[in-house]
Amino acid sequence: MFAVEVRDHIMIAHSFRGAVFGPAQALHGATFVVDLAFFRAELDENGIVVDIGLAHDALKAVLGPLTYRNLDELPEFAGRNTTTEVLARHIFDAMAAAIARGDLGADARAIAKLRVTLHESHVARAWYEAPIGG
Repeated sequence: MFAVEVRDHIMIAHSFRGAVFGPAQALHGATFVVDLAFFRAELDENGIVVDIGLAHDALKAVLGPLTYRNLDELPEFAGRNTTTEVLARHIFDAMAAAIARGDLGADARAIAKLRVTLHESHVARAWYEAPIGG
């Protein structure tokens, strides 16, 4: 399996509901480094997994509506804790939709799997990884 990974970051504000979150129940900020890995079994006719420029542009487009926002105010997260895991899945779903629309080029439809990793800090990260329809 071949893979290519691109990276960006988001700065957000949010709060959590539930005693398990302790002081994180209060509104607080977070900066996440976001890694997005694209996997495919065979390279395309150009010898690549995905066009890195298009992949990075698509990641920026997916992250744009989250950047510098209070996630508690966004309708897509209404009633949900925006944990690192939840954000990873949200980014995965948006990127899978971008691939299906052709935003990363027609050859990107052969991508078999994505992995979205959010680094909370230098000591903690979470990810969501799954196959996509390609």
